[in-house]
Amino acid sequence: MTVDPFVLVLFGARGDLARRMLFPSIYRLAAAGHLPEDYAIIGSGRSAPDSIDAFHDSVRTGLSESVDDLDDEIVDTLLQHLSFQTASADDGADLASAVDAARSDVGDGAQTVIYLSVPPTAMESMIAMLGREGLADDGARMIIEKPFGTDLDSSRALDATVSSVTDEDRVYRIDHFLGKEAVQNILALRFANAILESAWNSDHVESVQIDVPEDLGLEGRGSFYESTGCFRDMVTTHLCQVLGFVAMERPETVDADALREAKAAVFQAMRPLDPDRVVFGQFDGYRDDDDVADDSQVETFVALEAFVDNDRWRGVPFYLRTGKALADNRRTVTVTFRTPPSPFPGDAPKPDQLALELSQTPLATLVLNVKRPGPEITVEPLGTDLEMARTDHEDDALDAYERLLLDVMRGDQTLFARGDEVDRLWQVCQPVLDHPPSVQPYRKGSWGPESALTLPGPRGWRLPDA
Repeated sequence: MTVDPFVLVLFGARGDLARRMLFPSIYRLAAAGHLPEDYAIIGSGRSAPDSIDAFHDSVRTGLSESVDDLDDEIVDTLLQHLSFQTASADDGADLASAVDAARSDVGDGAQTVIYLSVPPTAMESMIAMLGREGLADDGARMIIEKPFGTDLDSSRALDATVSSVTDEDRVYRIDHFLGKEAVQNILALRFANAILESAWNSDHVESVQIDVPEDLGLEGRGSFYESTGCFRDMVTTHLCQVLGFVAMERPETVDADALREAKAAVFQAMRPLDPDRVVFGQFDGYRDDDDVADDSQVETFVALEAFVDNDRWRGVPFYLRTGKALADNRRTVTVTFRTPPSPFPGDAPKPDQLALELSQTPLATLVLNVKRPGPEITVEPLGTDLEMARTDHEDDALDAYERLLLDVMRGDQTLFARGDEVDRLWQVCQPVLDHPPSVQPYRKGSWGPESALTLPGPRGWRLPDA
C-alpha cells in the first residue's frame, strides 16, 4: 500500500535514532514500494553538516551498517529526496520557508509530517516554535518521541504546549514497542482464541511478568541516561504500554478509538505504584563512563510490582523488570496460571505458564503438566514452543518503526499513545519519582540486585529460562 505525497521534517536527523532506526525504516519502506513517487525529507537540527554531500554520505554509511544487501539505486533515489535545514527553538523561519518550498515541489495536497526526535528538555520549546512558525498548521501530523516529559508536571506542561499548536487527532506519541508484530500478536492470541480469553482473569491467573532485560550497557548513551534513567526511559513507556495490551478488556473493534479507549481504561484502573515494591539498581562500572557523574545515583535497572484494580485483574500482581548490562537480551511476557487441587501423589504440580517472546520472530512457550513415564501416575511440567507467525508470511512483517511511520503517513493513530493515557501513567508512576528507592549495585551480566530476584515471591522470575 502506497501513501499520499508527503513532506517529512525530521528533527534530530543527525542523531543516533535517525541513523539506526529512522533512515533504515524509510529505506525499507521505499524498497517495499510503500512510498509515493513524490515526497521530500528535510533533516533538521541546531547545527548543519559540513555540506549536503557530507550529510548524504553519513546517511548512506548508516544504512550500510543497518541494512543487509543494500540496493544502491534505492539509496540514490532516497537521497535525491533528502535535504537539510538548520532550526532551533528560537529560530525556525528558514525551516518554515524550506517546508513551504518542498510542499510546492511535491504538489498540491502534500501531507506535512513532523518527527520530533529531540531530548525531553527541548521538546516543549521546539513545539512552541512549530506553532509560531505555522509549521503545525494545515493538518500537519506531529510525531513525538518518548519519554513524554520527565514527571507529571512536565508532562502536563508539554501536553498544554502541544494542545496550543495542534489537535489531539494530529498528534502521534510514538512508542516503538507497540509497532512490534509480537506485541500486536498479544491481541490476536487473546481475543481470537476462546481457550485463552476465557482463562485470562484473576480466577485463573496467578501473576503476570513483563520482563525486558538488555545485555548491552550504555553504548554511548551516558548523557541520556544521566538525564532520564531507566524508570522514565522504559517503565513509564514501553513496559506499561505492553501491560495495557495484556490487561485490556476486549475492544469492540481494533481501530484507534476503541483500542486506545480500552488501553486507557487499564491505566485508569492501575493502582499508583508503591515505592516499597520497587527496586532500583545500577550496574558496576556505570560511573566509569565519561558522561556519567562520579557519584551518580541514576538507576540502570528497575523491577516493580503493579496492580490493576478492576474486576478482571483485582489481586493479580504484574511484575515488571528491565535494565542494562543484564544476563540476556529478551522481551518476555509470562502469564502464570493458578494450580488446581491435585489428586496426584508427590509434590503439588508446577503452575501452567504461557510465555510470549516479543522478538522479531514471535514465539510462545506453553508449559503444561503431563504424566511422567513410568509405573506411577505422577506429573511433571513440559514446555512446547508454538510458532506465532507462518513462515510463508515472514516477508509481510514490518519492523516497528517501519510500521509506525507508515501508520502516520496513512493517518492511523491506533498504535500511538493518547494524551490521557500518558497523563494517567505519570500519575501511576509519580509516587516512585517523589520517593525513589535507594539505588543498589549489581554485577554486569547478572539479573540485577538480590532484592529484585525475590520480588515476585517464592516462584521468582521465569527468566532465566527454567
